[in-house]
Amino acid sequence: MSKSNLLLATVAVALGAFLFGCGDGGQAAREKATADSMALAMQEDSIRLADEAQAQQEAAAEAANAPRTVVTVAGESAKTLAAAIKAADLESTLSDTTQKFTVFAPTDAAFASIQSTVDNLLKPENKSKLQDVLKHHVIAGEFKASALKSGEITTAGGTKLRIKITGGKVTVNGANVTTADVATTNGVVHVIDKVLVPGS
Repeated sequence: MSKSNLLLATVAVALGAFLFGCGDGGQAAREKATADSMALAMQEDSIRLADEAQAQQEAAAEAANAPRTVVTVAGESAKTLAAAIKAADLESTLSDTTQKFTVFAPTDAAFASIQSTVDNLLKPENKSKLQDVLKHHVIAGEFKASALKSGEITTAGGTKLRIKITGGKVTVNGANVTTADVATTNGVVHVIDKVLVPGS
């Protein structure tokens, strides 16, 4: 029972106690007051539940209509990547639907393999280093697997990635593309099995 409902019930009991000293003990009035207060409490609970259900429906509808950006899709493949993008303050940039990006998204397992490094990068004082690492996974423009060519390509951070195509399979700095061409509203995501470190 909510605090407001508890207060109503308390008032009803106090009123009943007062009426008990009047005439025939005020039993009928006391019972009516209690019933009325409980009915009001149930009505308030029903209204609250209805409001909560409506809010949940509106939130679900908003989420369903929200653009599936490279940030949203990459986060579905790796929660660690999503957390890193947020910590690096790159979420708004990579969610810009007026731009196109290609993101090489390491899986959670890939991040876990260098967990101590990840933990260090996620510290607030290392935000600029984290940004450099994340930008090393992003290319300006939309490049599906069929558009990638063996050779070097420049990242959003100005670094270089080595693309290698062998028998239709794509590797990036030695990382395997395990899932290619995940479409988004502002580019494409390629899931990879290794975290790409600038300079390696």
